[in-house]
Amino acid sequence: MISTSKLTLQLGKRILFKDVSIKFTPGNCYGLIGANGTGKSTFLKVLSGDVEQTSGEVAITPGERLAVLKQNHYEFDEFDVLKTVIMGHARLYSIMEQKDALYAKPDFSDEDGMKVSELECEFAELNGWDAESEAARLLNGLGIPVEMHDQKMSALSGKEKVRVLLAQALFGNPDILLLDEPTNDLDIESISWLENFLYDFPNTVIVVSHDRHFLNKVCTHIADIDFQNIQLYVGNYDFWLESSQLALQLAKDANKKNEEKAKELQSFIQRFSANASKSKQATSRKKQLEKLTLEDIKPSSRKYPYIAFKPDREAGNQLLTVENISKTIDGEKVLNDVSLMVSKGDKIAFVGPDGLAKTTLFEILMGELAADSGEYKWGVTTTQAYFPKDNSAFFEGVDLSLVDWLRQFSRDQEESFIRGFLGRMLFSGEESLKAANVLSGGEKVRCMLAKMMLSGANVLLLDEPTNHLDLESITSLNNGLTQFEGTLLFVSHDHQFIQTVANRIIEITPRGLVDRQMTYDEYLENPDVKKLLDEYYKDGGVRTV
Repeated sequence: MISTSKLTLQLGKRILFKDVSIKFTPGNCYGLIGANGTGKSTFLKVLSGDVEQTSGEVAITPGERLAVLKQNHYEFDEFDVLKTVIMGHARLYSIMEQKDALYAKPDFSDEDGMKVSELECEFAELNGWDAESEAARLLNGLGIPVEMHDQKMSALSGKEKVRVLLAQALFGNPDILLLDEPTNDLDIESISWLENFLYDFPNTVIVVSHDRHFLNKVCTHIADIDFQNIQLYVGNYDFWLESSQLALQLAKDANKKNEEKAKELQSFIQRFSANASKSKQATSRKKQLEKLTLEDIKPSSRKYPYIAFKPDREAGNQLLTVENISKTIDGEKVLNDVSLMVSKGDKIAFVGPDGLAKTTLFEILMGELAADSGEYKWGVTTTQAYFPKDNSAFFEGVDLSLVDWLRQFSRDQEESFIRGFLGRMLFSGEESLKAANVLSGGEKVRCMLAKMMLSGANVLLLDEPTNHLDLESITSLNNGLTQFEGTLLFVSHDHQFIQTVANRIIEITPRGLVDRQMTYDEYLENPDVKKLLDEYYKDGGVRTV
């Protein structure tokens, strides 16, 4: 178990947490959530000892081992991949190093023999004989093939290093596991493998993630950082979201009788209890939910941007035709003879092994890049708005306030009109006068979305729009695109985002397109799709969103 007592952290004049006393117990997975800047990652660093608290204590049950997902991708460059994973268990790795050093001595003494004997006993107690096979199993599950296990970490790509460091954190059955954005750069199969691993993990997990599908799959509790405190909730992310909104509504309905409020709460709890279907967690979670009272759920201080895309005109039936488009970049064929038709009302999620292929296709369709061959044609009634994967060109070297920045893209030049759109995106008062060139990643995304909202386009193209956004903004964007009445082409790594928005999935593979009119979950589980993808990827390649 890991707990805090009256934990306070103050950075300069800013207080992140104040007098936080909380316990994280074995057998549970806690999703740590909070608006951007509330200190989620910092709290994990305080728990791990990497950041010192201002006051208060962090306590770990004596003898328990804590493991952390490392963020320094270059820290282990000189080591082999398999050895890097085993280094996640510091004591076991130290014993292995000491044993090897003693056995290598040319003048091996009786004293050395006694020391080796002691080390061998501890090595066996720590399950050291299975260390390499366990490390290999973790690497394979996370998409690192056997032929890479003996390579140096320096030879791996950034995405591959992330997976090895995740295997390192999971290695050796740690008593307490701290994970900061563990799904970043994982493919579909690896995320699914990690979900199953954490679901069966018997010890304590605390995880920060912007992936709502992942949080819903693995979390037994939500730890919400709000009002400089951390409040624990039983259930997954969806339960927290709906319960906090219910609490807000109940607070507004102050005149409603307590009996009516209690019935509303009980109905809500019963619905979520029924959804806790997996045997390991269902019984205990249901019992905890049934003990909830009105006082246990509290409204959140979160602010959600208002995102709504309203086309100025309705598009006709002829939307977009793409015929035999090919493109080679730096000697590599990124797009090979791509053909497709987009119909009115399509909401297409583009998935596949190569982010460059998806980005290149979008850039060609928006006229920012020329195809080597082939052609495309937009319908005459269409208007397009584009969210690029890299938005830096819109902000770098721009000496404008947010009001003047957004004014560039608006037909209505009135300041009150511009401020209204900025207010929807949570830039109100003095915030709307911030310099556009000093915005954070999430703030830039919200500005780009405001620009798209102003366009009145009936076709939207979005390349990974959820990057840099907090959970509140992702939820608002998700809702806005679900309600959008036009046509949508998008790329995203967010499972729930794709599942709830898309009605058509197109996967760009090395051998052509796999195009299906279905939801994302149906696509992932469809046996015909799986068979076709196995054929298309049989000569190599990794499936990923």
